[in-house]
Amino acid sequence: ERLDCRPSPFAFSNRYIVTMLRSLVAAFVALAASTSAFTVSPLASHHNGAAAHAGRTAPLSMAENNAENIRNIGVIAHVDHGKTTLVDALIRQSGVFRDQGQADDAGERVMDSEDQERERGITILAKNLAVMRDGIKINVMDTPGHADFGGEVERVLNMCDGVLLVVDSVEGPKPQTRFVLDKALKKGMKAVLVVNKIDRPAARPDFVVDKAFDLFVELGATDEQTDFSIVYASGLKGQSGLEPDALGDDMEALFKTIVESIDPPKIESTEEDDLQALISNIDYDDFKGKMGIARISTGSIRAGQQVALQQPGGEKKTGRLAKLFVFDNLGQKEVESASAGEIIMFSGLDNVEIGDTLLTNEQNGANANEPLPPIAVEQPTVRMTLGVNKSPLAGREGKFLTSRMIRDRLFKELDRNVALQVEETESADRYMVSGRGQLHLTVLIETMRREGFELEVGPPTVIYKENEETGKMEEPWESVEVRAPEEYVGGVVDLLNQRKGELQDMGLDEGEGMSVVKYLVPTRGMLGIRSALLTSTRGTAIIDSVFDSYRPLVKDEIQGRNKGSLLAFAEGTVTSFGLEGAQDRGQLMCKPSDEVYKGMIVGIHQRPGDLEVNVCKTKALTNMRSATKGITTGITAPIELSLDGCVEYLAADEILEITPTKMRMSKNPAMAGSKKKGKK
Repeated sequence: ERLDCRPSPFAFSNRYIVTMLRSLVAAFVALAASTSAFTVSPLASHHNGAAAHAGRTAPLSMAENNAENIRNIGVIAHVDHGKTTLVDALIRQSGVFRDQGQADDAGERVMDSEDQERERGITILAKNLAVMRDGIKINVMDTPGHADFGGEVERVLNMCDGVLLVVDSVEGPKPQTRFVLDKALKKGMKAVLVVNKIDRPAARPDFVVDKAFDLFVELGATDEQTDFSIVYASGLKGQSGLEPDALGDDMEALFKTIVESIDPPKIESTEEDDLQALISNIDYDDFKGKMGIARISTGSIRAGQQVALQQPGGEKKTGRLAKLFVFDNLGQKEVESASAGEIIMFSGLDNVEIGDTLLTNEQNGANANEPLPPIAVEQPTVRMTLGVNKSPLAGREGKFLTSRMIRDRLFKELDRNVALQVEETESADRYMVSGRGQLHLTVLIETMRREGFELEVGPPTVIYKENEETGKMEEPWESVEVRAPEEYVGGVVDLLNQRKGELQDMGLDEGEGMSVVKYLVPTRGMLGIRSALLTSTRGTAIIDSVFDSYRPLVKDEIQGRNKGSLLAFAEGTVTSFGLEGAQDRGQLMCKPSDEVYKGMIVGIHQRPGDLEVNVCKTKALTNMRSATKGITTGITAPIELSLDGCVEYLAADEILEITPTKMRMSKNPAMAGSKKKGKK
């Protein structure tokens, strides 16, 4: 009798099972690829019967080669007026998520994907997505609202045909609203006014619309631009309507207004030789490498095509397009070709830079088009020095410590951050980094800190420039708007006057019963003023500022902080006994067991001028009884400053030490003795 020598089902080796599973997965993927119309990103999903509005969605392939079915819009607004929440509502009502469970997993403010964005509650980087509505593909660009990240807005507007101007239903247009709208109008774009947060009890839609119209007129909008469409919405509730008191249950009114009011891309040619696509953003992928994002102005492009990157008057960088993608919901999908009007992402060209124009290089570029003008952004106004950490406690935590590592990281940041500038200094281990404002620079520093860098950061200073016509030095000024309860207005006005500000307007805001004070203040005077304003108004002030212009230099010295620092007397470990004696001198920033070194700032002095205190002092041990043995003194909790708070606190002769887990301030050894005691 023949024995059955086949192994039992449980006798297969692990390697055999893994091989079989891989074969099954490969077969399944091949089958799915042959039957699926498009690929889906991990967060995004094509329409599904479970989606509430799936009946109005359609496969994105319908709009690929039809510019009439494309709308490219940017969402612009002042900070905290609800742009990202509004985009959230558009995403959720476009069948992007498979079901409610997947939508819940994605969380709120899906577009704010960076850690710092979620922690700070603001948008920092502009991002792209695409949604479908009634066969129309809508490419949406979500932009930051903070003035310091205005470079992101300027960069993204190059890919848009129109904008959604989002305005709070109570506050109305604000300083940053003026800045971003001015950029859009100068590019000839139409705008749709979205009065957001219409469900707020103090909403005043008529006032907001009138103020928005006045702003359009002030900025020199054309008759066609001032005849803008208006939509009233609540991004949080996902509702919109054409009347403030008649909102629908969804965002249908906004979708229809976008399709009807924003023009489709204007196409001059779809021939390959006419290709022109301005690179507006850079992305990185662990597998595909450096990737460029661009909007095709004219012509068409296909995967595998010979192309060139060039700026006007610059050298041509040639290569072959490896892969071509278009935006699909929250992700991208690979396509074989794309034509004018579409926003694309491509790989294969590692030397791509923002501002390059993508041109054809077939037949060595004999029939290629001319490169487009590069992206023009506003110049930086504030700068700081970043260098190697040289403190006595340096090198204990960080992974990246050397000047070469810091230099490489800073120059790599220039690939994506168009408003940033990095310069070499006379010192080989220190670099000058310039940006739009203090927040612009601290976000970069915080990113580097989380990556494992140790840095030595200098205090922020403004960038002066010489007027070419008059030959006089000028400095940047900011338009500042402070909203505070009426009883605190006197303190606000006093502080801004001390900083050499010029009063522009003052009044009572009927919407929320707050007083509004508008000033023009030198940027020098705005450095370090936010904490003082919040202190004088007991935390109730709302401060908005945006760059106004360069004006003649204020010759008088602008008053900085009026208190000195408490400095560590010697190197050592902080003790409770030492803190008991030092806390009477001011507010302390350290706690027992912290390590300090001579000259390190351990607190804020209660008077002008610096004072050395011995926080490492230990209690002498003797066999003598003390009359006060039973009396105990409590230690006051130390104040904890964030990175922004530390940078704001720094005086001209102080530096900030950044490590992955700690931030320490100290006197700059290079400037020791340059200031007289008691002078700040």
